[in-house]
Amino acid sequence: MKKWIGVVAAICLFGAVCGGCSGGDDEVGESAVVTRGDLVVGVSVSGNLEMPHRTDLSFGTTGMVLEVLVEEGDAVQKGQVLGRLDAQSLELSLQTALARQDTAEIDYEVARNQLVATIYPMYTGAYVSDLPGTWLALEEALEDVEQARRLLDKDNAEEMQAQLEVLEADIVKAKEKLHSTRWALPLSVKLMELQTDQAKLALQMAELDVARARLELEKAIIVAPFDGVAAEVLINEGQQVSSMTYANPAVRLIDPSEIEMNGMIDEIDIASVELGQEAEITLDALPGKELKGKVTFISQAGTIQAGVVSYKTTIVLEAPDEDIRDGMSATAEIVTDRREDVLLIPNRAIQGSWDSPWVEVLIEEGTEERPVTLGLSDGIRTEVLSGLELSEEVVLPVAQLPFSMFGG
Repeated sequence: MKKWIGVVAAICLFGAVCGGCSGGDDEVGESAVVTRGDLVVGVSVSGNLEMPHRTDLSFGTTGMVLEVLVEEGDAVQKGQVLGRLDAQSLELSLQTALARQDTAEIDYEVARNQLVATIYPMYTGAYVSDLPGTWLALEEALEDVEQARRLLDKDNAEEMQAQLEVLEADIVKAKEKLHSTRWALPLSVKLMELQTDQAKLALQMAELDVARARLELEKAIIVAPFDGVAAEVLINEGQQVSSMTYANPAVRLIDPSEIEMNGMIDEIDIASVELGQEAEITLDALPGKELKGKVTFISQAGTIQAGVVSYKTTIVLEAPDEDIRDGMSATAEIVTDRREDVLLIPNRAIQGSWDSPWVEVLIEEGTEERPVTLGLSDGIRTEVLSGLELSEEVVLPVAQLPFSMFGG
């Protein structure tokens, strides 16, 4: 359908071409009543339904299929186990790795405790402290604090600032005395440090082995990554999964709660289509069902086929039900404009020219030509802005010139 606003094309009766446009004593043909209603203009697009949220699940390792815990058509939840391989050797590897990790944790804790017990309290750090010099510097700092307080009481800001600078210097001196001389740790302590580092590295390696064993065990299990339906189950219990086949799909999972329609829109209509516009969808397989949707994607890249340019457009369906299937043929009417509670007449009644449309109205004396102002058109009916009243009758010409795009 096309959107027509304003004036309409010239249409005349076949009889008017032959003998004038007067309707006085001529025989009047069909007529239509001016009605009031809603008018919707849209762009049609055809395509197919698709469930975009889908995935093929497979094992990540070889082995014999021990359990298949889902059947085709079953609803599944995220995190649900759908199938598993016989993975006794992988489980044993994980238990072994966990035991090694426990041992490494114990070794590291013992080494760390030995190092701490050796260093503290025998050593205070990596420095030899000049304790007398530190105490002397701190006593000088305390005297400076008392002097600063006396100056503060006298509100002598300049002398107090100078005294604070002296105090800061004394504190720096105390720090230097505390870490006056750097000393090398004894060889025995250094060896303990190396043993502790070695134990920590062994623990990290054991943790990596546990993570690797868990990952290998997870490859023997198929878990649903989202809520959905098992569309296909392609494995059987007792089946051997080899290095050549373990990556093949085992379960095909789809999410029927999210359905979209993909179609192509002609370049002539694409300018009137916008994201978020409503759409009314009908299905070839379910002719009595009407669905709602919204435009969520309009491609910027055009597709050229046989010289015709079109653009891919996606419409997401709202509240799809269980009757809908992936791949169904569908037609959508994207609503590009809408008028509510307006005067409407059939397009067949419109005559005149683009600049001066008119209709033939039935009156008591016969008919009269009346100019009208037109608005939106859906190709079958047109909105009347002025010139007609509700319930008036307009004549539908029996024949029209070929220039008759307003006819039904």
